[in-house]
Amino acid sequence: MGEVKGFLKYDRLEISKENVDSRIMHFNEFTKELSEDELKLQGARCMDCGIPFCQSGCPVDNLIPEWNDLVYKNKWDESAKRLLSTNNFPEFTGRVCPAPCENSCVLDINTPAVTIKNIEKSIIEKAFENGLIKPNLSIVRTGKNIAIVGSGPAGLSAADQLNKLGHTITVFEKNEVIGGLLALGIPDFKLEKNIVERRTQIMQAEGVEFKTKTEIGVDKTLSELKDEYDAIILCGGAEQPRDLPIIGRALKGVHYAMDFLKQQNRINGNRDFSEEVISAKDKNVVVIGGGDTGSDCIGTSIRQGAKSVLNLELMQQFPKVRSNGNPWPEWAFIDRVSTSHEEGCKREFSVLSKEFIGSKNQIQKIKIVRVEFENPDPKTGRRNMVEIPNSEFEVEADLVLLAMGFTGPVKSNMIDELDIKLNDRNNIATDNNFMTNIEGIFAAGDMRRGQSLVVWAINEGRAVAENVNEYLKKG
Repeated sequence: MGEVKGFLKYDRLEISKENVDSRIMHFNEFTKELSEDELKLQGARCMDCGIPFCQSGCPVDNLIPEWNDLVYKNKWDESAKRLLSTNNFPEFTGRVCPAPCENSCVLDINTPAVTIKNIEKSIIEKAFENGLIKPNLSIVRTGKNIAIVGSGPAGLSAADQLNKLGHTITVFEKNEVIGGLLALGIPDFKLEKNIVERRTQIMQAEGVEFKTKTEIGVDKTLSELKDEYDAIILCGGAEQPRDLPIIGRALKGVHYAMDFLKQQNRINGNRDFSEEVISAKDKNVVVIGGGDTGSDCIGTSIRQGAKSVLNLELMQQFPKVRSNGNPWPEWAFIDRVSTSHEEGCKREFSVLSKEFIGSKNQIQKIKIVRVEFENPDPKTGRRNMVEIPNSEFEVEADLVLLAMGFTGPVKSNMIDELDIKLNDRNNIATDNNFMTNIEGIFAAGDMRRGQSLVVWAINEGRAVAENVNEYLKKG
């Protein structure tokens, strides 16, 4: 390491953010990057720890100490090459990844971790700025063609890897825009869509073909794909939202979170949609679900001009620091305040929604009860949830957004046509080589592993690409 004792000399420095009053007036990204000199010193904080636990904490095994050291030495192009050797799209993960690597940083035992995520984003953006990221036009083709269903991070990383190996790639996307969750699910204030387009344009220049508005199972059957391509990879994501089937669920004003978020992304991109507009303007908004999707709904509602925003979470609030039962280098189960939370919302933990109450078929209130969790069962380890007597209360709600996660891929003709098997979690079942029960058809990403992180989807895409390549070599 360039400065072995840098972690003793320099404090962790966070990127600055546009103030709340200003940033809620637009949907653009609102962070300001650190200067090169500041980043150099942040890279110097990466200690010579012997075992880089940050790499094991990273789903794509990023060579974090190596590129931190190169940043410290002002070798930006070399740091980008190291970064891109393990991660196809660091411009995505540098913006939206929750940074499990930082939870595994050795410094995080008793001091603030290295600012790995911020350095990662700065490396790739400087690489674009310096013209290092450009199409490779010298790819030699193998004569094998592969169909990839779904253009989210798993599909894109699989396409990128297999294209670089010389195979001919066609990516089918049911929506009108490439990127899946990146393009339509994540708000612009976290990931501006020109960042996604910048990357897909490079992939197109390298020979990857994208076919939008083509839903497999509707516009084209999986059997037809199987006849036309040497291999197929299913990367359609886990799009089936978890519902809340309580009294009043059919009232107007109760929507799935992703329907709300996709609409705003289409509005921001000047794209058409046929559904009724879901607007938070001048409304009392209640977001049910305390994860990233719920946070995205909060930030979007505030920007739309919501009268108030309340976030309900079934689970108890995590502590501010790790508990004794959650030691380093595990993922830290701590209370995380997102930038959307900072912008103005009330949060309620350990609450269960019991009933949607309305008038004239329109939501007006939610009946809620407080809950607690019993001590873990000594045999199963499970903690049963019990309602606290006499703890019911009601909250006003003109718009309710259900952000409680996803239960697996949407069951469709694509899955049913060839009787593709599912596992006990309702995800597509595969063998150790990512192949389904149908010869030559593979699956990866959330469709295979269930709802997860963008960085895990990239990991899955890279892994399935390796297995598909081996399969084609045998054929």
